[in-house]
Amino acid sequence: MPVVEDMRDAKVIAPNFKRRLSGVTSTIIQLVPVQNRLGQKVVTLGSGLPATLPKMRWLDLPALWSDGMRVWHARRNIEMLAGIVLRDLLRMRLKLVFTSASQRRHTGWTKFLISRMDAVVATSARTASYLEVPSTVVMHGIDPQRFSPPAEKGAAKALLGLDPARNYAGCFGRVRHQKGTDLFVDAMIRLLPDQPAWSAIVAGRATTQHVDFENELKKRVQAAGLADRILFVGEHTNINDWYRALDLFIAPQRWEGFGLTPLEAMATGIPVVATDVGAFNEIVTPDTGDVVSADNLEALTQAAKRYMDDASLRQLAGEQGRQRAEAHFSIEGEAAALGRIYA
Repeated sequence: MPVVEDMRDAKVIAPNFKRRLSGVTSTIIQLVPVQNRLGQKVVTLGSGLPATLPKMRWLDLPALWSDGMRVWHARRNIEMLAGIVLRDLLRMRLKLVFTSASQRRHTGWTKFLISRMDAVVATSARTASYLEVPSTVVMHGIDPQRFSPPAEKGAAKALLGLDPARNYAGCFGRVRHQKGTDLFVDAMIRLLPDQPAWSAIVAGRATTQHVDFENELKKRVQAAGLADRILFVGEHTNINDWYRALDLFIAPQRWEGFGLTPLEAMATGIPVVATDVGAFNEIVTPDTGDVVSADNLEALTQAAKRYMDDASLRQLAGEQGRQRAEAHFSIEGEAAALGRIYA
Protein backbone atom coordinates (compact mmCIF):
# COMPACT_ATOMS: atom_id res chain seq x y z
CA MET A 1 0.00 0.00 0.00
CA PRO A 2 1.55 3.36 -0.97
CA VAL A 3 2.33 5.30 2.20
CA VAL A 4 1.74 9.05 2.05
CA GLU A 5 5.16 10.65 2.40
CA ASP A 6 3.93 14.15 3.18
CA MET A 7 0.83 14.41 5.37
CA ARG A 8 0.18 17.87 3.95
CA ASP A 9 -1.14 15.95 0.93
CA ALA A 10 -3.80 14.28 3.11
CA LYS A 11 -6.99 16.29 3.60
CA VAL A 12 -9.44 13.47 4.40
CA ILE A 13 -8.78 10.37 6.51
CA ALA A 14 -10.88 7.24 5.94
CA PRO A 15 -10.26 4.92 8.91
CA ASN A 16 -10.96 1.20 8.48
CA PHE A 17 -10.81 -0.57 11.83
CA LYS A 18 -12.05 -3.98 10.71
CA ARG A 19 -9.84 -6.61 9.12
CA ARG A 20 -12.60 -8.79 7.66
CA LEU A 21 -14.14 -7.70 4.37
CA SER A 22 -17.53 -6.08 4.87
CA GLY A 23 -19.86 -3.76 3.03
CA VAL A 24 -18.25 -0.78 4.75
CA THR A 25 -14.77 -1.91 3.73
CA SER A 26 -15.97 -2.46 0.18
CA THR A 27 -17.34 1.09 0.12
CA ILE A 28 -13.95 2.51 1.12
CA ILE A 29 -12.15 0.39 -1.47
CA GLN A 30 -14.39 1.58 -4.27
CA LEU A 31 -14.75 5.22 -3.22
CA VAL A 32 -11.24 6.33 -2.31
CA PRO A 33 -9.72 6.06 -5.83
CA VAL A 34 -12.66 8.00 -7.29
CA GLN A 35 -12.46 10.65 -4.55
CA ASN A 36 -8.77 11.13 -5.24
CA ARG A 37 -9.40 11.47 -8.96
CA LEU A 38 -11.69 14.34 -7.98
CA GLY A 39 -8.86 15.94 -5.97
CA GLN A 40 -10.18 15.22 -2.47
CA LYS A 41 -6.82 13.88 -1.16
CA VAL A 42 -8.19 10.94 0.85
CA VAL A 43 -5.90 8.55 2.73
CA THR A 44 -6.82 5.40 4.63
CA LEU A 45 -5.81 4.34 8.13
CA GLY A 46 -6.02 0.76 9.32
CA SER A 47 -5.78 -2.73 7.88
CA GLY A 48 -7.76 -5.01 5.61
CA LEU A 49 -7.46 -2.78 2.54
CA PRO A 50 -5.76 -3.44 -0.82
CA ALA A 51 -2.21 -2.27 -1.42
CA THR A 52 -3.32 0.16 -4.10
CA LEU A 53 -4.97 2.63 -1.72
CA PRO A 54 -2.98 5.53 -0.21
CA LYS A 55 -2.30 4.97 3.47
CA MET A 56 -1.12 6.99 6.43
CA ARG A 57 0.75 5.28 9.25
CA TRP A 58 -0.15 5.39 12.92
CA LEU A 59 3.11 7.23 13.54
CA ASP A 60 1.81 9.96 11.20
CA LEU A 61 -0.94 10.91 13.70
CA PRO A 62 1.08 13.78 15.26
CA ALA A 63 0.78 15.57 11.91
CA LEU A 64 -2.90 16.06 12.75
CA TRP A 65 -1.89 18.75 15.26
CA SER A 66 -0.62 20.93 12.43
CA ASP A 67 -0.87 21.67 8.71
CA GLY A 68 -4.49 22.80 8.75
CA MET A 69 -7.87 21.20 9.33
CA ARG A 70 -8.63 17.68 8.09
CA VAL A 71 -11.74 15.52 7.84
CA TRP A 72 -12.02 12.23 9.70
CA HIS A 73 -14.70 10.19 7.89
CA ALA A 74 -15.92 7.40 10.18
CA ARG A 75 -18.31 4.63 9.18
CA ARG A 76 -18.35 2.55 12.39
CA ASN A 77 -18.79 3.29 16.10
CA ILE A 78 -15.17 2.49 16.91
CA GLU A 79 -14.04 4.94 14.22
CA MET A 80 -16.32 7.66 15.57
CA LEU A 81 -14.90 7.07 19.04
CA ALA A 82 -11.33 7.29 17.76
CA GLY A 83 -12.12 10.56 16.01
CA ILE A 84 -13.66 12.02 19.17
CA VAL A 85 -10.59 11.06 21.19
CA LEU A 86 -8.24 12.61 18.64
CA ARG A 87 -10.26 15.82 18.32
CA ASP A 88 -11.61 16.42 21.83
CA LEU A 89 -9.01 14.84 24.11
CA LEU A 90 -5.83 15.19 22.06
CA ARG A 91 -6.98 18.47 20.46
CA MET A 92 -6.02 17.46 16.93
CA ARG A 93 -7.34 19.61 14.10
CA LEU A 94 -10.16 17.45 12.80
CA LYS A 95 -13.73 17.73 11.61
CA LEU A 96 -15.68 14.50 12.13
CA VAL A 97 -18.05 13.01 9.56
CA PHE A 98 -20.06 9.84 10.06
CA THR A 99 -21.90 7.82 7.43
CA SER A 100 -24.86 5.81 8.73
CA ALA A 101 -26.49 2.96 6.82
CA SER A 102 -28.46 1.64 9.80
CA GLN A 103 -32.21 1.22 9.55
CA ARG A 104 -33.12 0.76 13.18
CA ARG A 105 -33.22 2.85 16.33
CA HIS A 106 -29.72 3.51 17.61
CA THR A 107 -28.51 2.57 21.07
CA GLY A 108 -27.80 5.31 23.56
CA TRP A 109 -24.07 4.87 23.03
CA THR A 110 -24.36 5.23 19.25
CA LYS A 111 -26.61 8.27 19.65
CA PHE A 112 -23.98 9.87 21.88
CA LEU A 113 -21.21 9.23 19.35
CA ILE A 114 -23.32 10.59 16.49
CA SER A 115 -24.18 13.70 18.50
CA ARG A 116 -20.47 14.54 18.63
CA MET A 117 -20.04 14.53 14.83
CA ASP A 118 -19.64 17.72 12.79
CA ALA A 119 -21.64 16.26 9.90
CA VAL A 120 -23.70 13.11 9.38
CA VAL A 121 -24.37 11.33 6.10
CA ALA A 122 -27.29 8.93 5.62
CA THR A 123 -27.14 6.42 2.78
CA SER A 124 -30.89 6.60 2.16
CA ALA A 125 -33.97 8.58 3.17
CA ARG A 126 -35.09 5.63 5.27
CA THR A 127 -31.78 5.65 7.13
CA ALA A 128 -32.11 9.40 7.69
CA SER A 129 -35.50 8.85 9.32
CA TYR A 130 -33.81 6.91 12.15
CA LEU A 131 -31.34 9.69 12.92
CA GLU A 132 -32.05 12.30 15.60
CA VAL A 133 -29.60 14.83 14.20
CA PRO A 134 -29.53 16.73 10.89
CA SER A 135 -28.10 14.64 8.06
CA THR A 136 -27.46 14.72 4.33
CA VAL A 137 -28.59 11.81 2.18
CA VAL A 138 -25.82 10.56 -0.11
CA MET A 139 -26.76 7.27 -1.72
CA HIS A 140 -24.11 4.79 -2.77
CA GLY A 141 -23.15 4.61 -6.41
CA ILE A 142 -21.66 2.08 -8.79
CA ASP A 143 -19.22 2.18 -11.69
CA PRO A 144 -21.40 2.14 -14.82
CA GLN A 145 -18.38 1.17 -16.90
CA ARG A 146 -17.70 -1.97 -14.90
CA PHE A 147 -21.39 -2.84 -14.62
CA SER A 148 -22.62 -2.48 -18.18
CA PRO A 149 -24.74 -4.53 -20.59
CA PRO A 150 -22.98 -7.12 -22.78
CA ALA A 151 -22.56 -6.58 -26.49
CA GLU A 152 -24.23 -9.94 -27.04
CA LYS A 153 -26.14 -11.80 -24.32
CA GLY A 154 -25.52 -15.29 -25.69
CA ALA A 155 -21.77 -14.72 -25.79
CA ALA A 156 -21.84 -13.42 -22.22
CA LYS A 157 -23.46 -16.67 -21.11
CA ALA A 158 -21.11 -18.86 -23.12
CA LEU A 159 -18.11 -17.07 -21.55
CA LEU A 160 -19.17 -18.53 -18.18
CA GLY A 161 -19.96 -21.98 -19.50
CA LEU A 162 -23.71 -21.37 -19.43
CA ASP A 163 -26.19 -22.34 -22.12
CA PRO A 164 -26.56 -19.32 -24.46
CA ALA A 165 -30.10 -20.42 -25.34
CA ARG A 166 -31.40 -20.39 -21.76
CA ASN A 167 -32.74 -17.55 -19.61
CA TYR A 168 -31.22 -17.10 -16.16
CA ALA A 169 -32.55 -15.55 -12.95
CA GLY A 170 -29.88 -14.65 -10.44
CA CYS A 171 -29.43 -13.93 -6.73
CA PHE A 172 -25.98 -12.61 -5.79
CA GLY A 173 -24.43 -11.98 -2.38
CA ARG A 174 -23.59 -13.82 0.82
CA VAL A 175 -25.55 -17.05 1.20
CA ARG A 176 -27.40 -16.71 4.50
CA HIS A 177 -30.87 -16.33 6.01
CA GLN A 178 -30.61 -12.53 6.32
CA LYS A 179 -29.97 -12.28 2.58
CA GLY A 180 -33.08 -14.34 1.81
CA THR A 181 -31.22 -16.89 -0.29
CA ASP A 182 -33.74 -19.52 0.80
CA LEU A 183 -36.60 -17.35 -0.51
CA PHE A 184 -34.94 -17.17 -3.92
CA VAL A 185 -34.35 -20.92 -4.00
CA ASP A 186 -37.91 -21.70 -2.89
CA ALA A 187 -39.33 -19.30 -5.49
CA MET A 188 -37.29 -21.00 -8.21
CA ILE A 189 -38.39 -24.45 -7.01
CA ARG A 190 -41.97 -23.27 -7.46
CA LEU A 191 -41.44 -21.58 -10.82
CA LEU A 192 -38.95 -23.59 -12.84
CA PRO A 193 -41.08 -26.72 -13.43
CA ASP A 194 -43.45 -24.50 -15.46
CA GLN A 195 -40.64 -22.41 -16.98
CA PRO A 196 -38.65 -24.87 -19.13
CA ALA A 197 -36.56 -22.11 -20.75
CA TRP A 198 -35.29 -20.79 -17.41
CA SER A 199 -32.56 -21.71 -14.94
CA ALA A 200 -31.32 -19.97 -11.78
CA ILE A 201 -27.95 -18.94 -10.39
CA VAL A 202 -26.93 -18.39 -6.77
CA ALA A 203 -23.58 -16.58 -6.70
CA GLY A 204 -21.90 -15.87 -3.39
CA ARG A 205 -20.08 -17.42 -0.47
CA ALA A 206 -21.45 -19.06 2.64
CA THR A 207 -19.17 -18.25 5.55
CA THR A 208 -18.43 -20.97 8.10
CA GLN A 209 -21.49 -20.35 10.27
CA HIS A 210 -23.79 -20.45 7.23
CA VAL A 211 -22.46 -23.56 5.45
CA ASP A 212 -25.20 -25.76 6.95
CA PHE A 213 -27.80 -23.26 5.67
CA GLU A 214 -26.37 -23.50 2.16
CA ASN A 215 -26.19 -27.29 2.31
CA GLU A 216 -29.85 -27.46 3.31
CA LEU A 217 -30.77 -25.34 0.29
CA LYS A 218 -28.84 -27.68 -2.00
CA LYS A 219 -30.74 -30.62 -0.52
CA ARG A 220 -34.05 -28.89 -1.29
CA VAL A 221 -32.95 -28.32 -4.87
CA GLN A 222 -31.84 -31.93 -5.21
CA ALA A 223 -35.13 -33.21 -3.79
CA ALA A 224 -37.02 -31.07 -6.30
CA GLY A 225 -35.05 -32.60 -9.17
CA LEU A 226 -33.62 -29.22 -10.15
CA ALA A 227 -29.92 -29.61 -9.38
CA ASP A 228 -29.06 -29.07 -13.04
CA ARG A 229 -31.13 -25.87 -13.23
CA ILE A 230 -30.55 -24.11 -9.88
CA LEU A 231 -26.80 -23.58 -9.85
CA PHE A 232 -24.68 -22.67 -6.83
CA VAL A 233 -21.59 -21.16 -8.42
CA GLY A 234 -19.81 -19.76 -5.34
CA GLU A 235 -18.03 -16.43 -4.99
CA HIS A 236 -16.45 -14.72 -8.01
CA THR A 237 -14.30 -11.63 -8.41
CA ASN A 238 -15.67 -11.16 -11.95
CA ILE A 239 -19.23 -10.76 -10.68
CA ASN A 240 -19.89 -8.17 -13.40
CA ASP A 241 -19.57 -10.97 -15.98
CA TRP A 242 -22.19 -12.97 -14.09
CA TYR A 243 -24.62 -10.05 -14.13
CA ARG A 244 -24.20 -9.84 -17.91
CA ALA A 245 -25.36 -13.44 -18.22
CA LEU A 246 -28.65 -12.76 -16.38
CA ASP A 247 -32.12 -12.02 -17.70
CA LEU A 248 -33.67 -11.26 -14.30
CA PHE A 249 -32.14 -10.31 -10.96
CA ILE A 250 -33.81 -11.02 -7.63
CA ALA A 251 -32.79 -9.36 -4.34
CA PRO A 252 -34.77 -11.28 -1.67
CA GLN A 253 -33.17 -9.84 1.47
CA ARG A 254 -34.98 -9.89 4.81
CA TRP A 255 -32.77 -7.05 6.07
CA GLU A 256 -30.23 -4.78 4.42
CA GLY A 257 -28.38 -1.60 5.32
CA PHE A 258 -28.25 -0.26 1.77
CA GLY A 259 -27.71 -3.03 -0.77
CA LEU A 260 -25.77 -2.47 -4.00
CA THR A 261 -26.78 -5.58 -5.93
CA PRO A 262 -30.00 -4.13 -7.45
CA LEU A 263 -28.00 -1.12 -8.66
CA GLU A 264 -25.34 -3.35 -10.18
CA ALA A 265 -28.03 -5.34 -11.96
CA MET A 266 -29.81 -2.22 -13.20
CA ALA A 267 -26.55 -0.77 -14.54
CA THR A 268 -26.09 -4.03 -16.45
CA GLY A 269 -29.51 -3.62 -18.03
CA ILE A 270 -31.27 -6.31 -15.97
CA PRO A 271 -34.79 -5.94 -14.52
CA VAL A 272 -34.94 -6.29 -10.75
CA VAL A 273 -37.36 -7.85 -8.28
CA ALA A 274 -36.42 -6.72 -4.77
CA THR A 275 -37.84 -6.73 -1.26
CA ASP A 276 -38.73 -3.56 0.61
CA VAL A 277 -35.59 -3.34 2.73
CA GLY A 278 -32.47 -1.19 2.70
CA ALA A 279 -32.62 1.44 -0.01
CA PHE A 280 -34.30 -0.89 -2.50
CA ASN A 281 -37.57 1.05 -2.71
CA GLU A 282 -35.56 4.22 -3.37
CA ILE A 283 -33.52 2.52 -6.10
CA VAL A 284 -36.01 0.30 -7.92
CA THR A 285 -38.92 2.11 -9.59
CA PRO A 286 -42.00 0.62 -11.30
CA ASP A 287 -40.39 1.06 -14.72
CA THR A 288 -37.18 -0.75 -13.69
CA GLY A 289 -38.63 -3.64 -11.68
CA ASP A 290 -40.84 -4.57 -8.74
CA VAL A 291 -40.48 -4.09 -4.98
CA VAL A 292 -42.38 -6.57 -2.80
CA SER A 293 -42.77 -6.94 0.95
CA ALA A 294 -39.90 -8.62 2.77
CA ASP A 295 -40.06 -12.29 3.75
CA ASN A 296 -43.09 -12.85 1.49
CA LEU A 297 -42.41 -15.88 -0.71
CA GLU A 298 -45.72 -15.65 -2.55
CA ALA A 299 -45.22 -12.00 -3.54
CA LEU A 300 -41.62 -12.66 -4.59
CA THR A 301 -42.66 -15.65 -6.67
CA GLN A 302 -45.46 -13.83 -8.46
CA ALA A 303 -43.27 -10.80 -9.24
CA ALA A 304 -40.56 -13.05 -10.66
CA LYS A 305 -43.12 -14.93 -12.73
CA ARG A 306 -44.38 -11.72 -14.29
CA TYR A 307 -40.93 -10.96 -15.69
CA MET A 308 -40.19 -14.55 -16.66
CA ASP A 309 -43.38 -14.62 -18.72
CA ASP A 310 -42.80 -11.38 -20.63
CA ALA A 311 -39.63 -10.81 -22.66
CA SER A 312 -40.70 -7.33 -23.80
CA LEU A 313 -41.29 -6.28 -20.18
CA ARG A 314 -37.82 -7.52 -19.27
CA GLN A 315 -36.23 -5.59 -22.11
CA LEU A 316 -38.02 -2.34 -21.30
CA ALA A 317 -37.31 -2.56 -17.56
CA GLY A 318 -33.67 -3.38 -18.27
CA GLU A 319 -33.24 -0.37 -20.52
CA GLN A 320 -34.92 1.94 -18.01
CA GLY A 321 -32.81 0.52 -15.20
CA ARG A 322 -29.59 1.18 -17.06
CA GLN A 323 -30.62 4.78 -17.71
CA ARG A 324 -31.61 5.32 -14.07
CA ALA A 325 -28.39 3.85 -12.69
CA GLU A 326 -26.26 6.02 -14.98
CA ALA A 327 -28.23 9.20 -14.28
CA HIS A 328 -28.64 8.95 -10.51
CA PHE A 329 -26.31 6.34 -9.00
CA SER A 330 -22.79 6.74 -10.38
CA ILE A 331 -19.94 6.40 -7.91
CA GLU A 332 -18.57 9.71 -9.25
CA GLY A 333 -21.79 11.38 -8.13
CA GLU A 334 -21.46 9.83 -4.68
CA ALA A 335 -17.85 11.00 -4.37
CA ALA A 336 -18.73 14.52 -5.53
CA ALA A 337 -21.55 14.78 -2.97
CA LEU A 338 -19.17 13.73 -0.19
CA GLY A 339 -16.67 16.31 -1.42
CA ARG A 340 -19.26 19.06 -0.95
CA ILE A 341 -19.82 17.92 2.63
CA TYR A 342 -16.07 17.88 3.32
CA ALA A 343 -15.76 21.41 1.93
